[in-house]
Amino acid sequence: MIQLKNLYKKFGGRLAVDNLTLAVPAGEIYGLLGHNGAGKSTAIGMMLGQVWPTSGDVRVCGHDVTAHRRLALQKVGAIFESPAFYDYLSGRRNLEILSAYTAATSSKRIQEVIEWVGLTGRERSKVRTYSHGMRARLALAQALLPQPELLILDEPSDGLDPEGIHEMRLTILRLHRELGLTILLSSHFLSEVEQLCTRIAVLNRGRMVFEGTLAATKQRPWIRLKAGDFGAAVKQLREAQLITDSRDGHLIALGEGIGTDQVVRTLVERGMAVYEITPVEETLEDFYLSLMNGQKESA
Repeated sequence: MIQLKNLYKKFGGRLAVDNLTLAVPAGEIYGLLGHNGAGKSTAIGMMLGQVWPTSGDVRVCGHDVTAHRRLALQKVGAIFESPAFYDYLSGRRNLEILSAYTAATSSKRIQEVIEWVGLTGRERSKVRTYSHGMRARLALAQALLPQPELLILDEPSDGLDPEGIHEMRLTILRLHRELGLTILLSSHFLSEVEQLCTRIAVLNRGRMVFEGTLAATKQRPWIRLKAGDFGAAVKQLREAQLITDSRDGHLIALGEGIGTDQVVRTLVERGMAVYEITPVEETLEDFYLSLMNGQKESA
């Protein structure tokens, strides 16, 4: 659904996107992660034809966005940056006006998207009376108007309270499940990405530093080790070839076929105190922070 190849974008002397190549397959909920300024919004802007690439190829729904923007985006809905609405008009009237900018939309379709996002009963209220969560749902309704096959959502939960984040997550999952939409989701809420996405790409300073499945972020099982002297324990375990890595002052990665019993036995035999040894399931946040720390160290 989305194919980026050797994509670059410069703003003056600053390289915002640096040789980005990725593909979003049909049917995925795909996460695009990175800190502020990592290049996520710039990349999305190029997918939507709102930012012109310095070089490289951008194809959406099989069409080159720079050469055939209308064809590329005719089945795409998006929430990008901060959606603007007419506060003095109703939510429904906003949808009628906004849909007229691209193509005529039937009254039935407008009511259908209102129901999809959970605004039924408030669609005739003025937007200035809407909560932040209701505005987010109105933005999603606008994105659904063209009956898209692809949804591009740039920080859809930004500014929402925990209840609003939960509702947005359930709505995204329902759209994916019941309408079969492909969804590209940019977010800094890592726990939400973990619950929504099957595949992610991580950007740092405009470059992609990881791309793969959520399962791949958890391939290395970490073990929490609390010992009298963690540094000395790691040294002993490396010498015994029982571990392959360590980090954060309390985590070790065991070698293939090595059990925690061997670790404890080795340390005790060498006179070292062991207070705890426990398998740890690494979260996406753990993986992300470890990845970013590794990038800083290699910079």
